Amino acid sequence: MSVISIERIKGAIMPDSFDETTPIVHVISDSLGDTACEVVLAAAGQFDEGSIRISRLPKVSHISQVTSYLDMQSKKCANSAVFHTIVNTDLRHAVMDECVNRNIPSVDLMGPATCIISQLTGKEPHGIPGTIHRTDQRYFKRIEAMEYFVEHDDGRGADDIRDADIVLLGISRTSKTPLSMYLAFQGYRVANIPLALEMEPPQSIFEVDPMRLFGLLSTTDVIADIRDRRLGDDYSRAWASSYSDPESITREMEEAHKLMKRLGCFVIRTDRKAIEESAAEIIDHLETVQAARAARARKNSK
Repeated sequence: MSVISIERIKGAIMPDSFDETTPIVHVISDSLGDTACEVVLAAAGQFDEGSIRISRLPKVSHISQVTSYLDMQSKKCANSAVFHTIVNTDLRHAVMDECVNRNIPSVDLMGPATCIISQLTGKEPHGIPGTIHRTDQRYFKRIEAMEYFVEHDDGRGADDIRDADIVLLGISRTSKTPLSMYLAFQGYRVANIPLALEMEPPQSIFEVDPMRLFGLLSTTDVIADIRDRRLGDDYSRAWASSYSDPESITREMEEAHKLMKRLGCFVIRTDRKAIEESAAEIIDHLETVQAARAARARKNSK
């Protein structure tokens, strides 16, 4: 029986750093349990660090695995709950009954969702575990996008970005690389181009459809703080004094913003914002423009 413990994240802690009174959330799944873990961690993020601990039991195929697991875990902590994602109806109901018999609160994350989709479509669910992890076309698209990102990160391959789905522009420390990586994992081919004072941007960006161009801006204080911490010691600061100088950063961003306006970029503010939030803005804008263009094309073809 494979039992996996979750890394330290806000609201959740590893088993070697808790005391026996810390509540535990059991994630039980017939696949890897990633979906349930994300839900639990999202909820745990609303509470103080270390409010719960998380343990998951993946690849469940029979109720006996669950009973053995819960028997073992009950000796460690009585204060617990179960979050489960199980697509097989019989096994899911068996897990729910087991939790009821043990007086363990449980949350079924898969049953209600598949039920509603079944009602909407008029079709029965396939009941196949782990379909989200299949090596299908979407999987290979993500792999291709990750390879594209590596080849076009931080100005590499800037002379040929015609195949990019998204091109990010910004001065140093505006989250270009982590944002590119996140978008690539979503299946988008992303190139990112650094902008700096007295450095001409590549001609290729003037040939990119403005719909695919996104300018990243932050605040002087945020950039200065990140750069200052990046420099580290006094020698590095003396050698690259303008790098974290607020006046220099302000000029950089002003020049970058002028270029973004000239290119027709959609501008994203990245200061004090999670990568996921910035990515959602980019994807939403891209899809909105694509949908509007498609609607115009259909209208003009009539």
